[in-house]
Amino acid sequence: MRYTVIDTLGREVGEGEERIRLDVEDGIALLTLCRPDKLNGWSWESTRQLGLLADRIRFDPDVRAVLLRAQGRAFCAGIDVTAPGGAITGDSAAGRARNYYEGIRWVHERFSVLARLPQPVVAAVQGYCLGFGFELALMADIRIAAADAVFALPEARLGVAVDAGGDLRIARDAGAGWAKFLALTGRRIDAATAERLGLVQLVVPPAGLDAEARALAAEIAANAPLAVQGIKRSIDAYADAALPAALDRVAMTAALTLTSEDAAEGYGAKAARRPPHFRGA
Repeated sequence: MRYTVIDTLGREVGEGEERIRLDVEDGIALLTLCRPDKLNGWSWESTRQLGLLADRIRFDPDVRAVLLRAQGRAFCAGIDVTAPGGAITGDSAAGRARNYYEGIRWVHERFSVLARLPQPVVAAVQGYCLGFGFELALMADIRIAAADAVFALPEARLGVAVDAGGDLRIARDAGAGWAKFLALTGRRIDAATAERLGLVQLVVPPAGLDAEARALAAEIAANAPLAVQGIKRSIDAYADAALPAALDRVAMTAALTLTSEDAAEGYGAKAARRPPHFRGA
């Protein structure tokens, strides 16, 4: 069954405006990033649609597991800088920072709807999984990667902080040292390295990714739902005990860096294909 996405005026989102598609088949909710021409680049609208669809999954008694996947050659290559409404404004530097802070907190709330679903979420990752894409994949309970997958948190190279808590989740799963190594350098790692660090549970050939991920989701969906959901809640309660307070610090740091001169320099340098010159301002 196909679910439709509703815009802010209560209208069905038209063709070409859909960022994420939701289908339910055999007890599995298929959440598909569906802008392959943009390498599934993330935007405020993507976040809004994710929250809406996750809410639908939460209350669907037919859904026993969720498969998060993407069309095309990339899972998600990060922020879509061409998306409308990407920049937040304000009447002053302080006002703009405050608005970014609230915006990032809103993103955290929408992402937490996915992360805190009662149903387990399996992510199937191929190609580029960068920035927000990597952070989105880390929201899943279990990750399967194609052998061609590439992971990175490149934000520091652009003059901004990691803003959706991906570095915190890496610290939880792989240790603080690896979180700092990846977030402070922006280096890319391959699927085999991600598996070695515990950030990915399985690596499979690209051609077999969808089948392997579906099989795993089906295996989970076949188990007793009360037991499955209870196990997920118990593990999350332990693993995420310190996460809420840390995410608020993430939102503040992201707001300050997104409104900095260094951020403007970082994005400008990337667009011009030149090295950035950061001043710490």
